[in-house]
Amino acid sequence: MTEYEFVADETSKGVRIDSFIANSVTEITRSAVQKLIENGNVLVNAKVPAKNYKLRKDDRISITIPDPILPEAVPENIPLDIVYEDRDLLVVNKPKGMVVHPAAGHYSGTLVNALLYHCGESLSGINGVLRPGIVHRIDKDTSGLLIVAKNDFSHRLLAEQIKEHTFTRKYQAVVYGNFKTDEGTVNMPIGRHPTDRKRMTVTEKNSRNAVTHYKVINKYNSFTHLELTLETGRTHQIRVHMAHIGHPVAGDPVYGPKKVIASLNGQCLHAYYITFVHPRTGKTLTFSSELPDYFTNFLDHIYN
Repeated sequence: MTEYEFVADETSKGVRIDSFIANSVTEITRSAVQKLIENGNVLVNAKVPAKNYKLRKDDRISITIPDPILPEAVPENIPLDIVYEDRDLLVVNKPKGMVVHPAAGHYSGTLVNALLYHCGESLSGINGVLRPGIVHRIDKDTSGLLIVAKNDFSHRLLAEQIKEHTFTRKYQAVVYGNFKTDEGTVNMPIGRHPTDRKRMTVTEKNSRNAVTHYKVINKYNSFTHLELTLETGRTHQIRVHMAHIGHPVAGDPVYGPKKVIASLNGQCLHAYYITFVHPRTGKTLTFSSELPDYFTNFLDHIYN
């Protein structure tokens, strides 16, 4: 259970209670606030307010957010494209449209559900019951290679490589516009967007350093095909960095132009290359993945 208390000041006067709380407590949405009010978890001056109540100066707002009741991930017989597997880890080629682990709105059909069916109980438990084996993630509509740990020993050593930047991840993307130089680096911190909790942004406030290296593969009239190497691994890092420098990823519904590219059904971004040291053998392993059909079809379309 999490509790918050606020006192409305002059600037909050006349603001709806649900809007005020959604802007003050970043982990909940306005609709979630309305449910809290319905359940009596929001009080204004020790009384449950109406959902459309407008604040007055010096109102005292109390919010109680109950601990979530999380379902347990269950095994599902979903085909996996396994690139490599041994007793310690797997390398999986995730398709576009698949969520990596269960979360609100996606408790089935995820990569974790498929892994539980394939591996049984042979997955690391470091990240809890909803993210067993998950060492690093890629977005739902990003395709490509992921490493999955089968035990805590492997998970810890793989996570340490990510932390120490000795774990190489390369992506390919199609982005809007053309570049003046054929390669470069975006070194800008990323944090949560101040007003939209579903978005990340380049910001100095409550942020973490983020570094993305890019190299031009090919140029088209209105697009550029890039190779991108992550030095860090922040949420939506490539998408945020590319949008910030004026070259959003093609098809990105969050950071790209309002007019999306329907044929892509999300961003044109593929995690195609990964290199790491095997946690038990100490050998360097390198894997690559061919560009999927949605990506090559889009390249053909913009070429023609």
